[in-house]
Amino acid sequence: MLSGLSGRSTAYLEQLFLRTTTISTAITRLLAQTPGWELYLLNRGSHNDEVINDSTPTLHSIIVDINDEEKVDKMLGDMQFDVVCDFIGFVPEQLERDHRLFRNRTRQFMYISSASAYQKPLSSPYITEGTPLANPYWLYSRNKIACEELLMRYYREEGFPITIVRPSHTYGDKGIPVAVHGAKGSWQVISRIKQGKPVIIPGDGTTLWTVTHNTDFAKAFVGLMGNAHAIGESFQITSDEVLGNIFKHFCIGK
Repeated sequence: MLSGLSGRSTAYLEQLFLRTTTISTAITRLLAQTPGWELYLLNRGSHNDEVINDSTPTLHSIIVDINDEEKVDKMLGDMQFDVVCDFIGFVPEQLERDHRLFRNRTRQFMYISSASAYQKPLSSPYITEGTPLANPYWLYSRNKIACEELLMRYYREEGFPITIVRPSHTYGDKGIPVAVHGAKGSWQVISRIKQGKPVIIPGDGTTLWTVTHNTDFAKAFVGLMGNAHAIGESFQITSDEVLGNIFKHFCIGK
């Protein structure tokens, strides 16, 4: 292990990801191609074969249910990590568990929040990390805000080394960026459009969207990992392309 958060060229930075998601899958694949990283995936193992194989010797699997805190604690033992990334923390109780598990096991704890936590309705059309967090319309967003506030309290009171990241609408090769989709996923929306059936759209359909492919998100995220200057800070990661009425883009060529 390293003595600090730098020096990638001299030793491996060890990191732990909690669960595999659209975002974390792209980051995992990028790190598998980047020298200097040793990655552990802590999850139930359902989709690990998508990223772990004979060609990824620096990727490892810890198969356990994160909700079984006692078992996770025993499996981790005296392991230490330069970075722990939580992609599935939705309510404060889950972050309290993470704090208990990793407060003495990591030099940086990265939490995936959400850009939906930003002020609604907006008082300015420009959204930055300094935009207030307040969303009275969506419980998911309010829970993310509560998680952020809890982590910042841990940082202020104990020095728990947190970094908060707020993605906007992020998608990958297995889906398309729609706001609402059915039980069969986002492609179900395209199927309905092709059949001439109605689909649910936000507002009056003219909403501006900033969408980000997960591979683009991964490049920015990796730049924050093991970065001492990111401790105690919040970052939003989005593309710089703004699309209006995104459903028209899906219908091109129909």
